[in-house]
Amino acid sequence: MAFIAPFRGLRYNLEKIGKLEEVVTPPYDVIDAKKQAVFLNRNPYNMIQLDISKEPGFSEDTATRYERARDFFEKWQAEEILRRDTEPAIYLYFTEYSLPSGRRLTRKGLVALVRLAEFDEGIVKPHEEIFATVAADRLRLMDVCQAQFSQIFSIYPDAKNEIMASLEAARPAQPLYTVQDADGALHTVWAITDPQVLARVSQLFRDKPLYIADGHHRYNTALNYRRLLRERNGELPETSPFNQTMMYLCPMEDPGLSVLPTHRLVRLPGDILPQASMDDLAVRLGVCFALEEIKGGSREALVDEVLARMAEAAGRQKVFGLYHAAEDRCFLLALQADLACDKSLKRPAALRDLDVVVLSDLVIGRLLGLDHERCEHENLVRYFSDPDEALDVAVKESFAEKNGAPLLFLMNNTQVSQVKRVADEKLIMPHKSTYFYPKVLTGLVMNKFVPGEEVRI
Repeated sequence: MAFIAPFRGLRYNLEKIGKLEEVVTPPYDVIDAKKQAVFLNRNPYNMIQLDISKEPGFSEDTATRYERARDFFEKWQAEEILRRDTEPAIYLYFTEYSLPSGRRLTRKGLVALVRLAEFDEGIVKPHEEIFATVAADRLRLMDVCQAQFSQIFSIYPDAKNEIMASLEAARPAQPLYTVQDADGALHTVWAITDPQVLARVSQLFRDKPLYIADGHHRYNTALNYRRLLRERNGELPETSPFNQTMMYLCPMEDPGLSVLPTHRLVRLPGDILPQASMDDLAVRLGVCFALEEIKGGSREALVDEVLARMAEAAGRQKVFGLYHAAEDRCFLLALQADLACDKSLKRPAALRDLDVVVLSDLVIGRLLGLDHERCEHENLVRYFSDPDEALDVAVKESFAEKNGAPLLFLMNNTQVSQVKRVADEKLIMPHKSTYFYPKVLTGLVMNKFVPGEEVRI
């Protein structure tokens, strides 16, 4: 199955940059223009210069963002802002964080190189759709910079916890560093260099498949880059650095592994339901759902109550929260057990089991009459991981919206076991089905491609 190997990570020189907090970032795909400007102003050596490298107002006519990233990358290495470790290592990476409930957890993982395998080989398994435009951008950046700046987040089965136990037993007393992100999570990294431990860990992975949790486009980029190099230079040796990709790997049984829900704010156009009253909506939704209105308290209290009720029902019943901002009314929607509405969906059982599929296909698609194409074309559905932010946007738009009523649908999270089942059956989940939290930071460890080097398993 999976072939993993230690590598000589490229890391920031703490003596040169000041605070590590000022240079690391979340993954590129969660950084909007506003956050990008913040990172650019934080430190001249911030990872945003490499992983996005597009200043506000920067002209694509004078130089490409990819060439600018390469120039920064080469300059920082020459100035020893970035230095490559002298010994191959597997990097132990712990993340201590708080859930929205306040519960404190620690997720345990590792960073290593993984030999590339096409999806149809069944070694590395996806669960999300890949968009060509995103993949093309990442491919260009990788080709120009000859490096991989961020890890692909994958999970693997290890019921006996043998891999993490082996690494923890060899963990040095002092970490390379601990850094706190903007959400208060602590990211701690150690380098494990003992050859015997590295060999044992590599061997333990040999019977394990890997499931991509976050970073499908980055993995697809690595595959495309290997194909590109094969077209240019012919077949690559198995030990070529271009035949590997850098991953953050976490056991799927780890008690610190969390998947958060992504809530949906749906704009209901006037031609679908002209008045968009909650009573009219209840008639439509009542075909398949039992609706219970949650009353009393502020809108925040209503949403908190419905989220708590949803959590109680999770795993036993498909339930959703619905907040109608214009009328300040909140409901718990429970799929009626005596109705086979979800079974009539034209999806395999593994997908019908997902709350996100029931919401997208049954609620939004059938009962509300909004097909997927229209939702995409008119941007009718937006996604929020923070229910408080979603509620705030829904309320504001209920006063300003002239082209449709905002309806906030609150979700339970997708389970890790559901991700595994969907991936094992070679199926694809709807957009924004999973949010593995917290994100792995970009810039803690990087992977530089050096032609002619060999990666030894």
